Amino acid sequence: MGSGTAPHGKRNRTPTHIKCRRCGRKSFNTRKGYCAACGFGRSRRLRKYNWSHKWKKARSVL
Repeated sequence: MGSGTAPHGKRNRTPTHIKCRRCGRKSFNTRKGYCAACGFGRSRRLRKYNWSHKWKKARSVL
């Protein structure tokens, strides 16, 4: 077997992202120790930006 795409599927790696305790999304990076979606582990404040309009829409509906 070569070292191309097929053998990469057979590797059983540890997951980089797990479920976040604060937002519940699968965005908590285990190696870096913070959530890519809400910023948990990096900041006490919730990660939000003015340019992310989808996030604002999703939160206003809930």
